[in-house]
Amino acid sequence: MNKRKLIVIGSGFAGLSAASFMAKQGWQVTVIEKNDGPGGRARQLKEQGFVFDMGPSFYWMPDIFERYFEQFGRKASDYYQLERLDPSYRVYWSDGFTDMSADFEQLKKTFESIEPGSSVMLEKYLDGAAYKYEVGIKKLVFKPGRSLLEFMDWQTITGVFRLQVFNNIKKHIAGYFKTSRLRQLMEFPVLFLGALPEDTPALYSLMNYADIKGGTWYPKGGMYAVVEGMYKLALELGVEFKFNEAVTKMELDGKKISSVQTDKGHYEPEAVISGADYHFTETNLLPAASRSYTEKYWDKKIMAPSCLMYYVGLNKKLKNVVHHGLFFDVPFDQHGQEIYKDPKWPASPLFYSSVASVTDEKAAPAGQESIVFLIPVASGLEGDSVELRKHYFDIILARMEKHLGEPIRDSIVYYKDYSVKDFKADYNSFKGNAYGLANTLLQTAIFRPSCESKRVRNLFYTGQLTVPGPGVPPSLISGEVVARQLIKRLG
Repeated sequence: MNKRKLIVIGSGFAGLSAASFMAKQGWQVTVIEKNDGPGGRARQLKEQGFVFDMGPSFYWMPDIFERYFEQFGRKASDYYQLERLDPSYRVYWSDGFTDMSADFEQLKKTFESIEPGSSVMLEKYLDGAAYKYEVGIKKLVFKPGRSLLEFMDWQTITGVFRLQVFNNIKKHIAGYFKTSRLRQLMEFPVLFLGALPEDTPALYSLMNYADIKGGTWYPKGGMYAVVEGMYKLALELGVEFKFNEAVTKMELDGKKISSVQTDKGHYEPEAVISGADYHFTETNLLPAASRSYTEKYWDKKIMAPSCLMYYVGLNKKLKNVVHHGLFFDVPFDQHGQEIYKDPKWPASPLFYSSVASVTDEKAAPAGQESIVFLIPVASGLEGDSVELRKHYFDIILARMEKHLGEPIRDSIVYYKDYSVKDFKADYNSFKGNAYGLANTLLQTAIFRPSCESKRVRNLFYTGQLTVPGPGVPPSLISGEVVARQLIKRLG
């Protein structure tokens, strides 16, 4: 008996997830990837003995990853090993730093040292966040977002006020903590969800629960170890991969895709799941009459940030550095405005550093250090140039040297930068975004671009521009959701 054929476009986390779930359902799955290996934005860079995760570097919500592998009778530990980081991360201020301890009792002491009485408020805050995590993940995230009826179960209806979908997280946090420093610590996890705290539903305090209670972990070998694990699982399930091959066109017969054209071949699948950029798929691979959304629709969307990133190798070890560092030593609100409200290259940016070689000796040659720097910037910015990238690198390097109390510049032996132009070139990213659509109330669930084409019967979507949203755990979930929706529609 011949298997039904499916094409998955793109091998990022969502594409890998969708491919495996469809293979489990008995479909013959072929993944077509324009780059030279799996991972999408989570690719790996290896140069001169240095190893860098090019994209995501925070491993949160280990239960979501574990659940993913359990769907296939496996465990995450069958593919990679985890180490919990302590501190989870370090936040640098203008006058010092705060370590977010993995030990909750120690963390409460840290909060108390900043604001007396805040440890009690932290426990109360996390009690509510735990409920949102439990109900929000189970009842909201694993939905295709096709209709409000999906959310009309008793627990969701009765818990809507506890979920705080209609309140913003900035006010919610301010109700528990008085000092700006603690408020910024608690607002940090939503910063990369793609909107200012005042525009993000308080539902996303579930991210604080994921952070503080769930912990920050490191997969041995980096986040790419997760990609490799998911890729290996897909191969075990019979998925076929075509790398260095780009989809150029989808041909239709009436309201169904009849063939997929690439720069190397021709395929005739029964269905297609696009894990490529949603906007690119619609505007470049489909005729205008077959698109679900207009350019006007896309232009009105609020995008999550893009990034200005640097991959740096040092010929020495740093003396006083941790794996994850957040540099909040400049005005928090100003940079937020420059990303979301008045898009421009930031005057004085916040930034993040990942020094994986602190934890993983294989991330750099012996006695050396590998560092990834990330500056969040607005999507769609013009003027991304060599000179601009150097300008910002000089700024953040000087600030890091000041905080660490030692020189870095003279020890650099490898350097690569990456920003808006590269996201567009490598991933066909709409407006050069790095994280997808912002998680505002009006871009959540049914208000996101649909995982099912409105005009093409056998075309489906997965990834950060559709449900449930940006981030690695949501991408794993997105692949499961779209596979379930495809089976529902096509059997």
